[in-house]
Amino acid sequence: MTSRNGRFAALDIGTVTCRLLVADVEAGSVREVAKEYAITDLGVGVDASGRLSEEAMNRVASTVARYMAVLAACDRPEHPVKGMIAMATSAARDAANADEFAERLADEGVTLSVIPGEREATLTFSGASSDFPDENLLVVDIGGGSTELVAGRAGMAPVASHSFNIGCRRLTERFFREDPPTSEQLRAARTWVREEMSPYFDDLAARGFAIERVVAVAGTATSVVSMRDEMAVYDSARVHKARVALEELVALEEHLNAQPIEERRAIVGLDPKRAGVIGAGLVILEEVLHLAGADGYTASESDILKGMILEAARTA
Repeated sequence: MTSRNGRFAALDIGTVTCRLLVADVEAGSVREVAKEYAITDLGVGVDASGRLSEEAMNRVASTVARYMAVLAACDRPEHPVKGMIAMATSAARDAANADEFAERLADEGVTLSVIPGEREATLTFSGASSDFPDENLLVVDIGGGSTELVAGRAGMAPVASHSFNIGCRRLTERFFREDPPTSEQLRAARTWVREEMSPYFDDLAARGFAIERVVAVAGTATSVVSMRDEMAVYDSARVHKARVALEELVALEEHLNAQPIEERRAIVGLDPKRAGVIGAGLVILEEVLHLAGADGYTASESDILKGMILEAARTA
């Protein structure tokens, strides 16, 4: 299906973050007009309770109300917004009261789709792979409640994709009962990630797919770059396509997981609101690299939001 040119919007409501992208699409390329980001922690407690809390839904609803004002400012007579896609991922998938959450966002003028993990993986791959043509890619998207792994080449159907119910919020709540986590808790978390994900990589090997580049999107992977480079102000241009060696990641993970949350909040380059889940995210990313046999990864700012914008342009 051919993409329409014009201005489109994408709203991504995840387990940890809530993000908006408004962008112009022309001949399949995407140019950012406005981008908003907030840590809203929709998924706090969902792994144990199976429900979205009233407080979490209120946080997201107030953030979305603010985003709708940003969207209205971008909707101009000379550049009208032709369509918006709003999607919720892991936390809403797991919650028994997701319909109530969708109704609350409808009051803000947002039609929300709670998408399955495989759909999330496909959209993430569409966004991330576009910057790396002619390479065998493994795209990794570590969220709060799930991690998507997609192998393939840009512009082609993925070779293998899977959404795992393994995310930085879920791993933290399930395993890290001490602050900082104990060596036994870290070991148990690593073992769980490895056991859950190993069959995926065994299948890739059986298909003869050789990974040439690991591309990692979302807050865990990009925060590694901003912490390593001590970015007092986050610089997406510096983060995009930055290379992180496995040994750098391991050293950072060991350092952070030896610190209590209060100390992590003071780390330059880390959003203080991410301090409670970053350690678990690094464990997941590290295990993915080990399973992939990779010596590092490339961080990317082109993620599910870009995939959603392209989807909006195709379906408008």
